[in-house]
Order: sequence, then C-alpha cells, then structure tokens
Amino acid sequence: MTRIRTEPFDRALVVEAPHDSLDAHLHEASIQATRLDHVPDAQSLVDALNGCGAQVLFKRSRVPVTRAVVEATPQLMAVQLCCIGSDSVDLEACAEHGVLVFNDPVSNGRSVVELAVAHLLALSRRLYETDVAMHESNWNKTAQGRFEVLGKVLGVVGLGNIGRQVARAADGLGMRVQFYDNREVAREVGTEMGWTSCDSLQAVFRSSDLVTVHTSAHDTFGADNKGFLDDVLGQLGAERGEGSPRVFLNLARGNLHSAEALLSAVAEGHIRRAAVDVYPLEPAPGEHGWRNPYADEPRISCTPHIGASTLEAQPRIARRVATTLRRFSQSGSLRDCVFSPRAKMELQNLGGRTVLAVVHSVARGTKKAVDDAIYEAGASNLGSMHRDFPVGIAYDLSVIDRPLKTEELDHLVQRAADLANDPRAIRSIRQVAIP
Repeated sequence: MTRIRTEPFDRALVVEAPHDSLDAHLHEASIQATRLDHVPDAQSLVDALNGCGAQVLFKRSRVPVTRAVVEATPQLMAVQLCCIGSDSVDLEACAEHGVLVFNDPVSNGRSVVELAVAHLLALSRRLYETDVAMHESNWNKTAQGRFEVLGKVLGVVGLGNIGRQVARAADGLGMRVQFYDNREVAREVGTEMGWTSCDSLQAVFRSSDLVTVHTSAHDTFGADNKGFLDDVLGQLGAERGEGSPRVFLNLARGNLHSAEALLSAVAEGHIRRAAVDVYPLEPAPGEHGWRNPYADEPRISCTPHIGASTLEAQPRIARRVATTLRRFSQSGSLRDCVFSPRAKMELQNLGGRTVLAVVHSVARGTKKAVDDAIYEAGASNLGSMHRDFPVGIAYDLSVIDRPLKTEELDHLVQRAADLANDPRAIRSIRQVAIP
C-alpha cells in the first residue's frame, strides 16, 4: 500500500535521548515530539509510533528499525538518525515502503576528531597505563615504548568528513599522512591535500606507524565492511621497524574487526597499543550484564562509544537533524539521505504553490507516470528534480500550480502500476501546499 500524506509532518517520536533542545526545534517546525524515557523493544516501538501517530522517528544508533517495524507503522514517512551510522535501520525495507532515512554526517565530527588525536598522543606516550601505575604509587620513569608522533606515518582508513579532519590535524602535528579509500573522489581529494593514496588495506597498514579507521558499516558500493580489518591488523607497521609506535584506533564501527583479531594482534606484538570506542556487541542504555571483550587487555584503551558525547556536539546534532526534517517536511527538500549521501535537492520560488514529492521504483515508465498524472490533472509542472538512489528507488520532486486531488493521486499510483507492470511502483507520496 502506497503511503500518502498531503500535509507537513506534525508528529514525531523521539527515542534514545538525543539532546533535549531537539524538542524545541521541532516545536518551531510545528511538529509535536513524543519522547520515550526508556529504550523500546520492537513491539514497544511499534506501539509508540502508532500510539502518537508519528510520521517521523528520531533515534540514535541502538534501537533497531526492522522490516517488521516499518511494515507495522503505515503512517511512518521518515527515520531521522541523530548520528552518522545507519546500520541499525533496515534500509531495504524502508526503501521498499518509501520511508526515507536521514543521518547527520557532520555535527559530531569535531568531537570524534579530538578524541582520535588525544588517543594518538596518549597511546604513543603510554599515558593511560602510566596514570594507573602512578595511582598505585609505582614510579617508573622510562622512555621504553614511548614515542613522539613527529615524523611518524599516520594511515587513515576512510577519508570522509572525519577522516579528512584527522588527517589535517596530523599534518599540524608534523606527521606524514597516507590513506586508503576505495572512492575515486576521496582519492582525488586526499591527493590534492598532499597525502599519499595507498592501493590496498594491506599497504596502508604495513607502511604506517599509526592507523585510525573512519569507515561505515557498509562501503559506498554497498559491500558489508564486517570483519574487513581482521586480516590486516597483524600487519600494522610491518615495514616500519622496531622504532614504530604501532598504534591502532577504531572510533568508527564495532564490527569492522572481531574482538579476537584485535586481541591476537596485540598479544603477538603486532600492535603495541590500541583504543576502541565501539564494539561488536554493545549494550542498550541501562542494560546490565554486558562484558567488555577487551577488559583483560590493558594495552587496549576502552571508552563507551563517546566519540560524539560532548556538550558541544549534541546540541549541534539536534539543531541539524531538526532542520533537515523541517525542510523535508515543509518543502520536500533533501539532504543527508543515507540512500544517496551527497544528494541535495531543493526547489526554489515555492510561495503559493504546491510541492509533490514521490518515492518510486526505478522501473521503466514510473517517472513518466508522475509527469503524466500532473499533466492529465490539468496542473502545470513549474519545475522538477529527479534522483535515482542505489537502493532501487528514485525521488521525484515537482513544484506544481495547484494540489492534486485525492482521486488524482490515486490515478498517479495506478498509472505507474500499469506502465511499470508493478503494483508497488509508487512507494510513497507527499504533497505540501506552500503558503
């Protein structure tokens, strides 16, 4: 069944405790926020979404949005992640039902970068274990295993927003930067910045003194990154000799390597010191009984996924995600959509007109059906934008001179089904009259 809404959003469900200022930002956008003070399971999430009639779900990274959740909430039109990672959402199910998923790829960047730089320095100087020793009144003033980062080679895996900022900070510390990224644009940007592009993961690990990872759960081509570091952790600094700090950081995703692979690399001396902020399995907020897989290895510094947990980052995230959803709600504008991260779609000169936003399949004839429906209704298409997403759907944004009636929208759905020979060619429709 096609999801259709002919007004801006007016209700949202907020879970996992994003910053309180989010609610005020949503209120300014005429969206009433219902906030849960507990972490819901799947059925509780469905009940809460349906109970408040939320068209939008705001969440962080823990509560899963499964196919069952999407199919049981027919009024849901968007999932807004108050974080970068989208691996807690069944993106295929959302795409099939015309539910767009947004994230925030920029607001926590500075906080994560500062944590990464702090770890690079602290691990190179063995500050964490020295602090513990001194609190036990153990005075051990030695240079053994302590290194400057000046002149050392930093390998950056993933040259996105955060990876680039870490690389620039390393430049400022006098480090030599090299990187691995399988995206052509990222390689071009990195090379223009004066950094060395490595042809493989093995190359960047073997020829670096320190490696920091800033990739997603899936790469830009949709390949699963789970465990893709397991075979290279033991190669860190292999070509750098005994004067290499051999430091490893993972502040990105817990499933990029197994706990066993990292523990083995540290135990065998391939990695001298490591820091992790993410884990293969993480507890839900308030969950008891979780066991840190690195608890018995003092050479691995551990933090509880606090890369973005600063007093500065959280209000920034709240402001950005509220703005993203306000623009999507009121004019169909698109940014930070995880289906096509770099896509930006926004129509101009909308006053007194109507925006028609359609999520549809990429089957032949579907886009024609949208144009035909506008024409056959006697409405004028004053401007349009179209974007195909890699997940097999497209987003059509049109500004028309009058709203389409209910029967005209129904005709659009049927016309697309006939042309594409697919009853689910149209996934969702939003129509908003602009004052």
